[in-house]
Amino acid sequence: MFGSKKIKKSLDELREILNYQNIWNRQNKHPNPFCKFGSFGFSQTDEDGLTIEILKRLKIEKGTFCEVGVGDGTQNNSLILLAMGWKGIWIGNQSLIIDTTKSKRLKYIKSWVTRENIVDLLNNVDGNFDVLSIDLDGNDIYLIDRILYKGYTPKLFITEYNAKFPPNINFKIDYNKNHFWANDDYFGASLKAYVEIFKKYKYELVCCNAASGTNAFFIKEEYMNIFPEVPKEIEKKYSSPYYFLPHKIGHKVSLKTINKLIK
Repeated sequence: MFGSKKIKKSLDELREILNYQNIWNRQNKHPNPFCKFGSFGFSQTDEDGLTIEILKRLKIEKGTFCEVGVGDGTQNNSLILLAMGWKGIWIGNQSLIIDTTKSKRLKYIKSWVTRENIVDLLNNVDGNFDVLSIDLDGNDIYLIDRILYKGYTPKLFITEYNAKFPPNINFKIDYNKNHFWANDDYFGASLKAYVEIFKKYKYELVCCNAASGTNAFFIKEEYMNIFPEVPKEIEKKYSSPYYFLPHKIGHKVSLKTINKLIK
């Protein structure tokens, strides 16, 4: 019994080493050099590092955010912003495992989100957002079109894309306000579809996170001059999918940590 446990531990350690090596290769050998800034924190994989570097170049030290689709509150794209002293709102249909009612910097709006109600939900907070992130595993592209059409102009827009589709394919699911993700490949939209919708509103793609090929980062095209290393071709910005990492990177998130962040 002792020997089998020792072998299992050794195999787990080997898998973790190989996992880190694979992620390092995906980041540092990516055709988009900006991907090397990816690092792990509270996000699903390496999105936090990309967010921090983009905001650093935009010279936004402390701002406001909105994230739509935040899970149970323990892993998303805006926890790192709360750690940096930002304030904002979360919107989603899932129950949180943390209490935000006493927070002075974070408000949670629990609601099923649709194209029809997204603007009303955003109107719960006055003003624009510096960062807006959407991950609903479904109608995201339709919500984004609605948000931008209504005049919201976040400095940074983060959205999940369906990386199963190569960068030359324009794909998006049909709009269905009752869509529920079935843990299959029918969700969201391809990177090309997002690039085209954002282009209408003068946004440009900076990068996709290399570790998993899950999220795409868009900024106003007028700021692209401060990202000189970013290639112009979508093929060089696209990241292929690597969704199910063998091991979660880093330590387990403590609710004590998150409760301290949202004070």
